[in-house]
Amino acid sequence: MAGDDSAWKNSTIINLLVNCCIIARQTLSLLPNHYILSMKSSIYRWFRRVMPLIATAAVSCGPADKAEYVQVKGLSLGTFVYINARTTHSAAEITRRVEQIDSLAKASMSIFDEGSLLSRINRNETDSLDEHIIFNIELARRFSLLSDGRYDITVKPLVEAWGFVRKQPDPNATPDIDSLLQFVGYDKIRIADGRLIKEDPRIQLDFNSIAKGYVVDMMAEMLEREMESSDYIVDIGGEVRCKGRNEHGERWRVGIETPYDGNDTMEDVQRVLSVTDAGVATSGNYRRYWTDSEGRKVAHTIDPTTGRSAVSQLLSVTVVAPTCAEADAAGTMLLAMGSDGAVELAECCDDLLYYFIFAGDGDEEYRVVYSEGMRKMLSE
Repeated sequence: MAGDDSAWKNSTIINLLVNCCIIARQTLSLLPNHYILSMKSSIYRWFRRVMPLIATAAVSCGPADKAEYVQVKGLSLGTFVYINARTTHSAAEITRRVEQIDSLAKASMSIFDEGSLLSRINRNETDSLDEHIIFNIELARRFSLLSDGRYDITVKPLVEAWGFVRKQPDPNATPDIDSLLQFVGYDKIRIADGRLIKEDPRIQLDFNSIAKGYVVDMMAEMLEREMESSDYIVDIGGEVRCKGRNEHGERWRVGIETPYDGNDTMEDVQRVLSVTDAGVATSGNYRRYWTDSEGRKVAHTIDPTTGRSAVSQLLSVTVVAPTCAEADAAGTMLLAMGSDGAVELAECCDDLLYYFIFAGDGDEEYRVVYSEGMRKMLSE
């Protein structure tokens, strides 16, 4: 339709120009010769001024580049990134910006990059914050307050002690939890004039439960603002932000993985969501975990109030929220709440849709609980 409309405008301008020439010729034929001679120079100057303007208008109304769905696949934040967006820009342009955003995010918020701003803050080499860290601290505090501290970005000392950052876990050792809990607590940090104030210099931050969702949002905003796309999906390691429709004119399809231990394929899904204009994230303890010497499972989601792994009958939490950062943080929060408190808390959050997968009883492998809003998104 856009191409047909432009062609119609172009044809209209050309017809107008031809009609102007015909009228001018007919008018001149009615005038005496001495008037015609005196007007020649004026008419010539008029045509010299007007013709370039008409030609420019005709060109500008010509067919614009047609927007098409462009796919980009690559790596970001140590996992895969997949983008499908309807745009007039090329895959190379999108890839270049994705790589720039990835580099920016790592330089700011990575706990695995020793030179990142967050790593330097954790080592007390600086207290200056950038806009990305400030945003995530403030968003994380919202979920910390909501969960009474069961979600907490100051959990890094515990996560590291349990072997989920750099050092390998020791199945025969138990961290000194009581000593570590002294410098864990969202209420022990605050921001003042763009600087981080710690109550204890041993406090360290870990954005792994929120940063991936935040970077998904950054890429989504880039697609809208720079690539002029209103139909897209961004997927980083299973965390998603989408808008509009796919190439089939349908809502975007997002899978909910089957949460059995060791499911690394990301292809074995239990249900599929039909989503648009939202962020989606799933948290689970079925991928990153290890087993201690007594056969007990130690998962990467740590309850900051106990200092121990948040392992319960709740195996997986999928959240749909306005942004992916919110879905990311909410998923971790609810998983840390465990099977007792997650549903009750989720029901109090009007802006969150949830899908919980619990371990089943008896012959039932899984038990599923989801919100009414999520029901409408489930595909058969």
